[in-house]
Amino acid sequence: MFAIPFLDLPSLHHAAGSVHLPGSKSISNRVLLLAALSAGTTVVEDLLASDDTRVMLDALRQLGCGVEENGTQARITGLGGRTPQSTAKLFLGNAGTAMRPLTAALALLGGEYELGGIPRMHERPIGDLVDALRQLGCHIDYLGQDGYPPLRIAQADGVPALSLDKPIPVRGDVSSQFLTALLMALPLAATTQDVVIEVVGELISKPYIHITLELLARFGIAVRHEQWQRFTIPAGSRYQSPGTIHVEADASSASYFIAAGAIAGSGQGVQVLGVGLDSIQGDIRFVEAARLMGAQISGGPNHLHIQRGAWPLKAIDLDCNHIPDAAMTLAVMALYADGTTTLRNIASWRVKETDRIAAMATELRKLGATVEEGADFIRVTPPAADADWRAASIHTYDDHRVAMCFSLATFNPAGLPVRIEDPKCVAKTFPDYFEALFSVAQTAEKAIPVICLDGPTASGKGTVAAALAQQLGYAFLDSGALYRITALAATRAGLALDTSGEAAIAALAQGLDIRFEGERVWLAGEDITTAIRTEEAGINASHVSSLPAVRTALVALQHSFRQLPGLVADGRDMGTVIFPDATLKVFLTASAQIRAQRRYDQLLAKGDSANMSDLLDDLQARDARDMSRSVAPLQPAQDALLLDSTSCTAAQAVQQVLGWWQQRQPFVPSTQG
Repeated sequence: MFAIPFLDLPSLHHAAGSVHLPGSKSISNRVLLLAALSAGTTVVEDLLASDDTRVMLDALRQLGCGVEENGTQARITGLGGRTPQSTAKLFLGNAGTAMRPLTAALALLGGEYELGGIPRMHERPIGDLVDALRQLGCHIDYLGQDGYPPLRIAQADGVPALSLDKPIPVRGDVSSQFLTALLMALPLAATTQDVVIEVVGELISKPYIHITLELLARFGIAVRHEQWQRFTIPAGSRYQSPGTIHVEADASSASYFIAAGAIAGSGQGVQVLGVGLDSIQGDIRFVEAARLMGAQISGGPNHLHIQRGAWPLKAIDLDCNHIPDAAMTLAVMALYADGTTTLRNIASWRVKETDRIAAMATELRKLGATVEEGADFIRVTPPAADADWRAASIHTYDDHRVAMCFSLATFNPAGLPVRIEDPKCVAKTFPDYFEALFSVAQTAEKAIPVICLDGPTASGKGTVAAALAQQLGYAFLDSGALYRITALAATRAGLALDTSGEAAIAALAQGLDIRFEGERVWLAGEDITTAIRTEEAGINASHVSSLPAVRTALVALQHSFRQLPGLVADGRDMGTVIFPDATLKVFLTASAQIRAQRRYDQLLAKGDSANMSDLLDDLQARDARDMSRSVAPLQPAQDALLLDSTSCTAAQAVQQVLGWWQQRQPFVPSTQG
């Protein structure tokens, strides 16, 4: 998961391979609440791990439910008719799938609660649901602006006396989550009589109500409906745990990979695992829309297979009421269509995590599209020619679907990169989305950006490079560690670290099983982080790196670290030998005295003894050896920028390199807040 301010995506060419999707957010949070309302323990398999499910699980714990987690499995011991723990203050982030249903359920269960979230949650309407609950006799107060969270539910005297003689009206044209909330809560009140809900106006997002009804049935509640306008919960309804229930993969998340296959699927195409053509989720009908645009899609109960068909894609004019979330993906697919695409009946976009119609229109225009927006539609005309595409920095509005949608713009025919601001917002439903995208995306090796930091021993290049990689969300290559690892392995094998052992060390290096995980380094499953950071290991690495056959053996290994979305590499010849085509090359240095002092301080901090004079002599001798060696001597690349860190901190050096990086990017900074 990328905890970074922005993620720069290089131009992508093709998509091929398989991706296993996480569980559906809509199903996950519904199942968690239904399990909480049931008696007994429900085992939930393949549960989505995301921000939205996290706030729901935390809320259920606060309310007194038993919650045990083990990876993607959760065991929920429900209330079974018990009153939840009262006076709870529940923080629900920006999870509408938690806020709306919990409001309805707690209003019927009795007790005192406060429900709130992040500022955007307090801008999302909930008035129609509160009005319906108040008409029943529930006591709910607004703690801020009327019609919006945060809320206080105050049933201090226990379960409220409810007025169930008349149908309960709820508007259907604002959010289907209001109806879902009532459908999930009112079985608690249907003990002696039928409970009827009537939808006022047209019901939007019927597919999400279908999900709710399917899940209610699995928990023993058989709701009848008449043309999606009148819903009857039968008398005597009682939640019954199904024992074990599996969460389907998210069909909305599948839309991004369906689109990637339609836009750039090549060879074997793109295979999506975890959801299939018989899904209970309405957004699976995105498959129909993608086919209309030209995608070739086949599948079975638990998988989909997508390949590019018509090209360019076909423009469509489509009522998208049945796929409200997935329809956002169609708006980006429209960039690759021949003609103007119109998406209609999407008024619900206005009251989601952000005003999605306005957000999509703004960001599509940045890429060069012509966009018209209305109260409930968006019309997209793609750039007229390849030259009309623009490199864009996409503002994501803390909206996971905006971030994921616009990652597809990286397949643009102009070969331009795309910047995704605040990429961590995908954690709401798909924390590993970008890793999944990179697993199927393909591009030319030279299109993957590389930042090289070369320099002498103790110049701080490793510290700076690691920090840069973390801030950019890029892979990190500590080439010095590779030589340290090789030297350690050779020493353990009893090989001489000179020309007499050169061939044997080169052969050994070719088969090394090396893995980097953050600051940890692994060799054949063993954590050798400490073993390769000694002074002796550094000296041995310098000897090994001077052997031409060893250097050749390690070149391919170093090239393999050039992975999407980019690489930061540090060493002594990254910019001159290994990655001569690097996007940015920096030669980082400092005076010998300062570098010796830094090494001295590091050793003392680790509790090791050190002699400043010996360290300085050793460092100067190593510099001379590195600069005079016949193979790849230590020297700046001709196009490297020089950075003397003698009088600056590592953090200042990082900011300087980031500044140089930003200057080389084509993005116009976003102006949205």
